[in-house]
Amino acid sequence: MTPPDLPLAELARIHAACFTTPRPWSEAELAQLIGDSACFLVTSAQGFLLGRTVLDEAEILTIAVDPSARRQGQARALLHDFEGICRAKSVENAFLEVATDNTAARALYRAAGFEVRGRRPRYYRTPEGILKDAEIMGKVIA
Repeated sequence: MTPPDLPLAELARIHAACFTTPRPWSEAELAQLIGDSACFLVTSAQGFLLGRTVLDEAEILTIAVDPSARRQGQARALLHDFEGICRAKSVENAFLEVATDNTAARALYRAAGFEVRGRRPRYYRTPEGILKDAEIMGKVIA
């Protein structure tokens, strides 16, 4: 775990600005995850990535960049730092789930070398109760 450079309230604000599906995480939920010894936090000026490692696998739990700071390379830098941490922890494979209709995130992950490995039907629930599929994406960490 890396101590957050951004206060928990700011992490929660950024997450809420980025997500309605899945629902945004509260300060308490973020604090619980950050406090988990398997989890680690990577921050940028206006964004963060929360990851988790178990043995030789890692998962991106969430990545969020304030909408006002998008398209400036912060998400790409967060992914780069995530991979560096994974290498240091001897992680061999990284995974994530992303909504199938989140084209920007899917393009970001593909550009970073992630490939579709599977699908989770009806995985996410919108605030209106609509169920959306998720893609499982993965990458070998070399």
